[in-house]
Amino acid sequence: MSSLFEPYTLRSVTIPNRVWMPPMCMYSAAPTGLAEGVPTDWHFQHYGARAAGGTGLIIMEATGVSPEGRISPHDLGLWNETQAGGLRRLTDFLKSQGTVPGIQLAHAGRKASTSRPWEGDRPVGPDEHGWQPVGPSAEPYPGLKVPHELTVEEIHEIVDRWRASARLALAAGFQVIEIHGAHGYLIGNFLSAHSNRRTDAYGGGFDNRVRFAVEVVDAVREVWPEELPLFFRVSATDWLQEGGWTPDETVALARVLTEHGVDLMDVSTGGNAAGVTIPVGPGYQVPFAARVRRETEMPVAAVGEITEPEQAEKILAAGEADAVLIGRQLLREPTWARRAARELGGDVRIPQQYGWRP
Repeated sequence: MSSLFEPYTLRSVTIPNRVWMPPMCMYSAAPTGLAEGVPTDWHFQHYGARAAGGTGLIIMEATGVSPEGRISPHDLGLWNETQAGGLRRLTDFLKSQGTVPGIQLAHAGRKASTSRPWEGDRPVGPDEHGWQPVGPSAEPYPGLKVPHELTVEEIHEIVDRWRASARLALAAGFQVIEIHGAHGYLIGNFLSAHSNRRTDAYGGGFDNRVRFAVEVVDAVREVWPEELPLFFRVSATDWLQEGGWTPDETVALARVLTEHGVDLMDVSTGGNAAGVTIPVGPGYQVPFAARVRRETEMPVAAVGEITEPEQAEKILAAGEADAVLIGRQLLREPTWARRAARELGGDVRIPQQYGWRP
């Protein structure tokens, strides 16, 4: 059998194949009112189509653990029961198609309160449902607002937000939670010396800079059932020559998170520093995932310009990752898993409504 179509078990959850969909923001929820942060028909058809297309695991888009944790006012949220109820409709359908439903719980930190990308990806104020972003330090991401530097008490309150959101994720029917620690959002802001200039217990050396990430993991693991897996998404490098988060630190973080109950690291890169040169190309982030897998006991998923079935198969066969995350190609091709199964000789579930036809 193709490696891509071998089931994969973490704790009590068996994912039917290694074709996984990473979080990709849709910016399509209501920004205010009773429907604030609640998934819409757009989300249902979007995720439903990829589930019917054979994707083994779908990790829903970055979902704010608080109103201020969203990237834009149009992001999904998970801080109340109305949002959890709306998400339950999606998880029920994904499960009916044999797909494992996951969700990425996130806080955008200093990159919060921006418009949707097709509206300029710019900072928005109260007149456009915006708010004051926060961060470990009053260091703005270029072009965005200066963040409020969090107090220790405020840090603890945000950790509590993650814990509460994890409880709601369970009520909403999710089987996997991914904590977003990548792409220059709040946890990543704390991890990197490029954005974290604190001099207290949350800044300075490696142990202090990872403290917030570990506290969030512990809070989520406290309420997330022992039998369900927990993922962590990381940017393995800031792509800076000096002064930023490094691959060595990513390996060290993977060892720490393994001890705190994280089951898999979703390895991406970048997003925390502007003006850097990133050598984008097919599989350009795979070596970072491969290194974590090689040097630690942490399973990994690889992402980044993985577009063709043979390419994905080689990554798994070479032992560079335990699964592949197919992002933009799944936006272009919701049934990518079916094409991969045809080309590689694998088996994938096809809905009865389609499969009975010759």
